[in-house]
Amino acid sequence: MNDTPTISWQEASKTKTSVWHSENATPAPKKVQVADDTIKADAAYKLCCEGTALLWRGDFQNAKQLMQAISRRIDRPGKKPKKAPTNMTEAFHLHRQAQSQKARILGMLLLEVSVGYHINLRRAPDIKAACEHAYGKSTQSFVVSLREILGLIGAYEWSKNGVEISVINNKIHPSYGVFSPIRGEYLTLVDTAPLPTPCTTAFDIGTGTGVLAAILANRGVKTVIATDNAQRALDCAQKNINQLEMKNAVTVLNANLFPDESYGKADLIVCNPPWLPARPSSVLESAIYDENSQMLKGFLNGLKAHLNDAGEGWLILSDFAEHLGLRTRDELLAWISAADLKVIDKMDTKASHNKTLDASDPLHAARKAEVTSLWRLTKK
Repeated sequence: MNDTPTISWQEASKTKTSVWHSENATPAPKKVQVADDTIKADAAYKLCCEGTALLWRGDFQNAKQLMQAISRRIDRPGKKPKKAPTNMTEAFHLHRQAQSQKARILGMLLLEVSVGYHINLRRAPDIKAACEHAYGKSTQSFVVSLREILGLIGAYEWSKNGVEISVINNKIHPSYGVFSPIRGEYLTLVDTAPLPTPCTTAFDIGTGTGVLAAILANRGVKTVIATDNAQRALDCAQKNINQLEMKNAVTVLNANLFPDESYGKADLIVCNPPWLPARPSSVLESAIYDENSQMLKGFLNGLKAHLNDAGEGWLILSDFAEHLGLRTRDELLAWISAADLKVIDKMDTKASHNKTLDASDPLHAARKAEVTSLWRLTKK
């Protein structure tokens, strides 16, 4: 954990200071006041909106209820009707702006965590295992948002229970900060697309949890090199590969996109980059947003040099960005062509997640139309 940022507040006529921790690199609030069960939701909401953080000294479960009450007030329709966005691109940016504002306000409810990851509040849960999963061993006390702690607890439960991956008849255990493969439609594409002939070596670029590498190994690819440059992803992928007893087939490697030349070329190179070309607001969003399509372009531009002559590149990509007006199909095809590649096939599947059914979602029209594709690419 980074021990440089600090946060200060007044309590019992004294100025107190602690380390400030935020996985999203949110700056420490400048204005902080102590709060407990006596504060009303309207008053708490007003303070949080104005930029005053509340360091909680009351009952932990009441803090959760207060955060829910503040969330309801944020979502409550305003007195002035909002102007409807004129297109999906504007709707997307307004939606992200609203999400960011909501996260900022909800992040104003704070907890003090002592050494050993203990919260000294009534009815506080045991968060030690969840914090060690995300942060590592405890070395100091710190102040953190309640929202982040609840996120840690949820992520730890996902990690413990795992995500059932039907195509390998086993579970993948996502770690905190690593994208979870809860949307299964693209996994089926990777499991059913015809493998190139021969296919003894494959690279999985940006492996995350290692799920695609595991699917390829399960399909009989003898050597799979799974790369990532995020330490949490590397640790998560290695843990999953170990649990799946695939160490003989899959090597997890720290690399920016492709392995170096010592690993040779591959018969198959797979990549599932972040699907939206927008700036991530935090490290945790980097699995969703690919600023200026850097990873997508990097994969395409490096593919030819790392493929065997008869090899294929598989690009897994949703067209959600196209429906949002963030990228056009012509742009994507131009990038493929400029990389001296050609499309030999495209396998499609409709999105099947719950958000496609939520008509109140401002991005519903784009989500409902979304198609996820596996683009089979070869050298020209």
